[in-house]
Amino acid sequence: MKLYFSRNPNPRLAVAVARYLDAKVEFEFASPFAAGQMEKFRRLNPNLLLPILVDDEGKSLWEADAIACRLSRDAHSDFWRSGDDEPEMIRWLSWGKEHFALACDTVHFERGTKQRYGIGPIDQKRVEEGLNQFHTAAAILDAVLAERQWLVGNSVSYADFRMATFLPFNDAARLPLDDYRWYRRLEDIGPWRDPFKGMDAPELPPVPQTAVADQR
Repeated sequence: MKLYFSRNPNPRLAVAVARYLDAKVEFEFASPFAAGQMEKFRRLNPNLLLPILVDDEGKSLWEADAIACRLSRDAHSDFWRSGDDEPEMIRWLSWGKEHFALACDTVHFERGTKQRYGIGPIDQKRVEEGLNQFHTAAAILDAVLAERQWLVGNSVSYADFRMATFLPFNDAARLPLDDYRWYRRLEDIGPWRDPFKGMDAPELPPVPQTAVADQR
């Protein structure tokens, strides 16, 4: 199988999962919107977004959650929880996307993505909305994680990886993460900390320092 990826948040998540599971996949850095690439990738994902997993028969699977499920099943791993723990995992995936991860994404998009790619000034109202949502969601997450190390069961799961999707980009988002022992535990996991180690994976464009300075 082949996993097409970039260094953006969701493709990074898929690569981290694949490397954590030691999945038998070939990694290929991709730019679906680059000149001459759109038609190739439109056949694989009509959204022209990464990540994309292509199996040995040429069938494509897109969306990071679906890819994580497939790779975990192929590896016979409980990283994607099943059985009695699956509803709990699905709860955190759903809640994270609507609350904690969404808040992180909102702030990162304004302070990071828009500045990297020159697609507009920072919308301070959206930043404040994202920060307010972050503080509300973080308080809930803090309360849960005060009683256990991981979101589901006694070991790391895909729920933890998914919840933290945007946190590796906090140099741009600058969310208050100092008290997150849970995230420090994730950072101790090599494939999460540096999923691109030893890979051909060009760096993202830098966030202009003027944009960072304007937020101080």
